[in-house]
Amino acid sequence: MTDPTKKDVAAEVREFLSTRRARITPEQAGLPVYGGNRRVAGLRREEVALLAGVSVDYYVRLERGNLAGASDSVLEALAHALQLNEAERTHLYDLARAASPSGRRPAVTSSRVRPTILRLLDSMTGVPAFVRNARFDIVAANALGRALYAPLFDSPLFAQRGPVNSARFLFLDPASQDFWVDWDKGADDAVAFLRTETGRAPHDKALTDLIGELTTRSSDFARRWARHDVKFHRSGLKNLHHPLVGDLSLPYEAMELPSDPGLRLNFYTPEPDSPEQQALNLLASWTSTGTVVSSGND
Repeated sequence: MTDPTKKDVAAEVREFLSTRRARITPEQAGLPVYGGNRRVAGLRREEVALLAGVSVDYYVRLERGNLAGASDSVLEALAHALQLNEAERTHLYDLARAASPSGRRPAVTSSRVRPTILRLLDSMTGVPAFVRNARFDIVAANALGRALYAPLFDSPLFAQRGPVNSARFLFLDPASQDFWVDWDKGADDAVAFLRTETGRAPHDKALTDLIGELTTRSSDFARRWARHDVKFHRSGLKNLHHPLVGDLSLPYEAMELPSDPGLRLNFYTPEPDSPEQQALNLLASWTSTGTVVSSGND
């Protein structure tokens, strides 16, 4: 691991632990409160050390960014003391691995989609589907997926620069606020997903460049990035406003492709005979079916 990356990981550890500590009150942690003059938000370092069963000096070292060598039992104790959820706990472990002397380098997120996955997308004619990488590049889409995400594919952001990237569209194209009905939630989630990925792949220069660009160009992104929130992208409900078929509330699934590190297959499955399904059927009738659009470039 290079020295700059070590510094970046140490800073990430420091900010992550301190922001998690700041959000928990002594009452939430089951600790007595003496006096009313507390100068810190949330727990003090010594209180976290007490809850985790480690010395104050050792916890201070950890919060300064020195997670290298921390055992699984220490990490579990920290996760319990800071009341971390599953995504936050995984992020803590990712940061500890990134800080280790071995300098673990996971497979770099790909932008190439194998022919078998393209054929799978091509066969999914009844549902919108696309493949994206961990940087939010949409690297392949079926015809209905491209039609559903037409505002992204038609954005002037990508006229001279590809691939289509939903995070760039979200924060840099004003049209995103019309397309995403729950824009604030979408923005929160996108930043949390990217933050999660920085722990998994701290050496991904394209990811670092994307975050730097969005931090510089979008105050909305920068404000959310400072929260150090993390989240998994698995399933949920997406509320969209399509320029042709109107408002849609679409359940989605995001499935990792085990043979393609960093790639996820996303698809939308509305209830049969629902207004959303009827709207997608109408959209499909305007779309040439069976055409897969691939924008992957390494």
